[in-house]
Amino acid sequence: MKLIGILAFIVALLFSVMVHEFGHYITARKFGMKVTEFFLGFGKRIWSTQRGETEFGIKAIPAGGYCKIAGMTVRDEMELGEENRAFVKANSGRKLIVLGAGSFLHFVLGFLVLLVLYIGVGTDQITQKVSEVSPCIPIANEVCTSTSIPSPAQAAGIKAGDYILAINNHPIKNWSDDVQLIRNSAGKELTLSIYRDGEKITLKATPVKRIVNREARGILGIVNKVANKRSDPVQATKDSVSLSKEFLVSSVKSLIALPAKIPALWGQTFQHKERDANGLVGIVGVAAVSGQVTASDQMSWSERIGAFLLIVASLNFFVGIFNLLPILPLDGGHMAVAIADEIRAFFARLRRKPRPAPIDVNVLTPITMVVFVLLAALTLMLLVADIINPVNLNL
Repeated sequence: MKLIGILAFIVALLFSVMVHEFGHYITARKFGMKVTEFFLGFGKRIWSTQRGETEFGIKAIPAGGYCKIAGMTVRDEMELGEENRAFVKANSGRKLIVLGAGSFLHFVLGFLVLLVLYIGVGTDQITQKVSEVSPCIPIANEVCTSTSIPSPAQAAGIKAGDYILAINNHPIKNWSDDVQLIRNSAGKELTLSIYRDGEKITLKATPVKRIVNREARGILGIVNKVANKRSDPVQATKDSVSLSKEFLVSSVKSLIALPAKIPALWGQTFQHKERDANGLVGIVGVAAVSGQVTASDQMSWSERIGAFLLIVASLNFFVGIFNLLPILPLDGGHMAVAIADEIRAFFARLRRKPRPAPIDVNVLTPITMVVFVLLAALTLMLLVADIINPVNLNL
């Protein structure tokens, strides 16, 4: 099972890479740019086929992929008559769309994966069914005894197995949201519509006030059943949008915190310190975690599949944000150059001068190489750490 999880992650990763490069390909073609190669992997060609002016294929090292657009720099030579199809000849708006299309499709793919999770697989959600009724509402660390005051739920006659249909005639659609009716009603009598043993009954209960996390809440004293539940398309879309925002924010925060986590990674890699599950993890580590998730006997199949899809979705959001970093050789670095070109052109217009020639990216090669070496060193360290001191989720 662990091997299946690892292989599934590799397939998902390669598919994400293909989608990313397809974003560059389809937008470049849309704007009339010449795309000469579209390959999955690097190194020696294993297979390829020519379709029009583009060679599609697979290479030996499955460590990414690329879409080769002609004329990416001012020094690239174009065939006679096709000079205007060079990437550098396009206006800045089109350049930004082509460069940003890869990350955009990562976000779209991550969102679609979340939709599949909510609609097709389902997630563990608190349901309207009562699984347990507390005999009392203890204060602080007190334990319920025979002399304790009964909980509002027990006093009202609520029983385990009851299905709460409505509160004050408000139909329950999503318990996680509608439970606020109880929390906001401390000391106020509520009318509960309940389905029990094939019939609908009405009970009245008054929540007691308790302080939870420094917040005053009304409490009845019931524990609701948690079950896997699929969402309807509308609710799934709302939840997917909400979780997408969370993944985007957490990805940005992770990138900001990345430099501060490198010293800890060094210790975990070469000083045999315990690996932090919330620390830096490489692709090999994420693949291993995927294997642990799919092989866990502590989770149901729906929970395993759901956890795997969350890993794939979060990875797409992170990679999408990472590629937008304004450093070469990342897409964000090329976008920064395109923006700089437009700023230079703006000031040239103010001074009534002709548009300056595009920035020669080759001039920035030393900076690009420094960034490449640093990223390669970090990738290598993550690889070593993931192999000799892997993350263990204890699943």
